Amino acid sequence: MAKLFAEFPEVSTPQWEEVINTDLKGADYEKKLVWKSAEGFSVRPYYRTEDLASIDTVGATPGQFPFVRGTKKDNNWLVRQSITVSCPSEANKLALNVLSRGAESLNFVISNKEFTAADLDALLEGIVVSAVELNFSGCGVFTVAELFIAKMEATELTSKEVAASFDIDPIIKMLSLRGKVCKENFKIEKIANLINKAAKFGRIRFVTVNGQVFNDCGATIVQELALAMSVAHDYIVELMNAGVSIDKAAHNVKFNMSISSSYFMEIAKFRAARVLWANIVDGYNPTKNCASKLKVNAITSKFNMSVYDPYVNMLRGTTEAMSAAIAGVSSIEVNPFDAPFREPSEFSSRIARNTQLLLKDESHFDQVVDAAGGSYYVETLTQSITDAAWSLFKEIEEAGGYVEAFKKGVVQSKIAESAAKKESNIATRREILLGTNQYPNFTEVAEKDVTEANVTAGIKACSCKSDGSQYTKLVPFRAGMSFEQMRLKVDRGGKDLKVFMLTVGNITFCRARAQFASNFFGCAGIQPIDNICFGSVAEGADAAIKAGADVVVLCSSDDEYVAFAPEAAAALKGKAILVVAGDPACKPELQAAGINNFISVRSNVLETLQSYIKELGL
Repeated sequence: MAKLFAEFPEVSTPQWEEVINTDLKGADYEKKLVWKSAEGFSVRPYYRTEDLASIDTVGATPGQFPFVRGTKKDNNWLVRQSITVSCPSEANKLALNVLSRGAESLNFVISNKEFTAADLDALLEGIVVSAVELNFSGCGVFTVAELFIAKMEATELTSKEVAASFDIDPIIKMLSLRGKVCKENFKIEKIANLINKAAKFGRIRFVTVNGQVFNDCGATIVQELALAMSVAHDYIVELMNAGVSIDKAAHNVKFNMSISSSYFMEIAKFRAARVLWANIVDGYNPTKNCASKLKVNAITSKFNMSVYDPYVNMLRGTTEAMSAAIAGVSSIEVNPFDAPFREPSEFSSRIARNTQLLLKDESHFDQVVDAAGGSYYVETLTQSITDAAWSLFKEIEEAGGYVEAFKKGVVQSKIAESAAKKESNIATRREILLGTNQYPNFTEVAEKDVTEANVTAGIKACSCKSDGSQYTKLVPFRAGMSFEQMRLKVDRGGKDLKVFMLTVGNITFCRARAQFASNFFGCAGIQPIDNICFGSVAEGADAAIKAGADVVVLCSSDDEYVAFAPEAAAALKGKAILVVAGDPACKPELQAAGINNFISVRSNVLETLQSYIKELGL
């Protein structure tokens, strides 16, 4: 290998930069090649060895503090699946079924507030507790925790044989999502009491920080990470004030975090999370290193899931699970592709579960620890995210910690700003949601399970306190929700809307613009009628009228619009909405002639389509 590299002369960074600048031909380097991330830092087009010189964790090994490369010496994450518990016996049958099909971690979502010991017995009947990780969330989780401890104490299972967690998270579940303070100190005392009761079971955790909520509300990766750490810090401080040692307090904290579609950023996020948590806990001088090890369950993002073209959600879930697996998380839950609009089917749940089994059994992702370690790009991203998240974490701490910062509106304003930017990027296609704001399935009609209610579930109303909330609350939503709401209106509006491509003139321009316009209007469910190329404007206009088109898009070259657009406007006046594809230099001249509808790559797709739909009477 040494001889092979010796045959190639070393190329210095200035030499690389000189070639790059030559290829740019005077274009601005920063604007063309440097990515300004939503997280607040710049991402360079390439990285070299010297970029890692200031990163202390480069060269660390798995299991070594601060655990950037993982908290253990293997990468065997657990395949997790959620099961709604309405009837304990039925949930038990489903649990046994999914365990036999590859699930290794179960999350029981309890829906009955009056959960009893008999219900717990029925739920866990036949499940080998020592062979599976159990997680409990939903209603009455404190009661379920008490019942579970009592049940485990009645067995002969040892501390190492019982792995369980309870989704006790009043800071996020009550304060953040409901805007209410519900006897927080009382909750902390109850958590401390549970920890003391379960002292003999070292693998039971009672605090779950639901960091994925921040992602679901539109937060950036850095915000999700910093805010989750701040919530966790509030918990360990309050638990210590209640008499729990730092070792027990930190060890009882588990994180749920989202996996967004930003592949390498997510790998770096989970690596950064381990570093941040290790350093936060280390500041309190725990007696053992294990207290500083992050326990995180990664959940594929709900924020970017869609109800139209829902099978694309499978692709999203797959790449997201890949990034979490490479990052070395404790467990992964892939949301079923139909989760946004109905109770997941057996098929969609199986596909979600099998996604991870394929990553393990066929791609062998579990056999390599921190596969991204040493990558100049990922190592630099990890450091950038760590620094940015640490800065925000300190800002929140200076405001009094997460709870106080939330009461002051600091948390809400930061997330609202990020969410607004994401919505704007989706509306203008700076960010692509495949099948939603770009490349829609023209022939698709919303499935019968899709309703106005589940499309707009969680529609943002963050500033509303009419429900009696004390503080402005966070409201999860999905990025494509506004597009879907618009398209559902067209689907079920009782009108068969059509957009006709009046292609004429320069064949290259007219075909390219016809394809662009078809995709543009397809995002609203308006059916495109495409055409190769007409011999004249009059011929195309006549065909459009015969086709019963509601909208006609003139597709030609900029130079030809000067003559073609006024002719088309005259022929279609009172019969259809005329739209010009492009942003031609003659636009002011055409506007002076009364032609005001234009679509281009600069258009706000959402607002433009909404205005046409309104004009068409929907």
